[in-house]
Amino acid sequence: MTYALELKDLRKAFGRTEIIRGINMAIPAGERVGIIGPNGAGKSTLFNLISGRFAPSKGEILLNGQNITGKKPFEINRMGLSRSFQITNIFPKLSVFENLRCGVLWSLGYKYSFWNFLADLKDANDRTDELMEMVKLDKKHDVLAMNLTYAEQRALEIGITIAGGANVILLDEPTAGMSKSETSRFIKLIKDVTVGRTLLTVEHDMGVVFGLADKIAVVVYGELLAYDTPDAVRANARVQEAYLGSSVADSQAGSHV
Repeated sequence: MTYALELKDLRKAFGRTEIIRGINMAIPAGERVGIIGPNGAGKSTLFNLISGRFAPSKGEILLNGQNITGKKPFEINRMGLSRSFQITNIFPKLSVFENLRCGVLWSLGYKYSFWNFLADLKDANDRTDELMEMVKLDKKHDVLAMNLTYAEQRALEIGITIAGGANVILLDEPTAGMSKSETSRFIKLIKDVTVGRTLLTVEHDMGVVFGLADKIAVVVYGELLAYDTPDAVRANARVQEAYLGSSVADSQAGSHV
C-alpha cells in the first residue's frame, strides 16, 4: 500500500541531543491527523523534518511513495506537500485575490512567464475566484491582506497553502490566537478545504484536535507514544499519565496544554 505520508525510523539530533527518537507513522490518503504533545516534545521539529526545513539525522520520509528525505522545501512543495506556519505568512500589501493568485500560477504551469498579462489568464483567475469562495473571502476580493482581521488572514494563508494543488497539507497551530467562535468556524473551514486531502496539524487546543482529527499522534520526548483514533487516545492510560494529566474530557472542554 502506498501512503500519502510515511515516516520510517525518523530521527533528528542537534549535537548530542536527540529531539526526534525513531518515529514511525503511515498516514493513508485523505486522513486527518492531529499531532499533540507537551511543549518541547518535538512537534515543531517533526514538522520541519517533513517539510524539508531540517534534514533528518536518520530515517526516511516518503511522500506518496516517493522518498523526499533531505530534499529542499520548494522541491517537496512541488511534489505535493504544502505547509502553513504558526506566524501568519502572507503578502500584506497585495489584495486577497492577488495573494491567492500567486499560489495558483505555478500550479497551472505559468512559472516565470513574465510575458503573460495576468488579467488575460482566465484559468488562473477562475481558479483564484474558486479559492476565494472556498475560504469564505469572496467578498474581500480587493481588500489588502494587511487590512483583514486576524482570522481572515489565517483563512487567506490556508487558501495560499492549498492554491498550488498540494494533496498533503501541514497546518501549524492554525487556530492559535482565535476566539472560541472564530475557532469553531475555522474548524469547519479546515474540514471543508481539506476534503480529499491528507492533513497533519499541530494543535494545543484539545477541542480542535478531537473535533477535527481522524487519528491523533501523541509525541512525548521525541517518541510516538500513541497513534490511534480520538476515542482510543482518550482512553489510553499511558497518554493520560504522560501528557494529558486529568481527564481528556476536561481538556476537550477547553483547557490548553
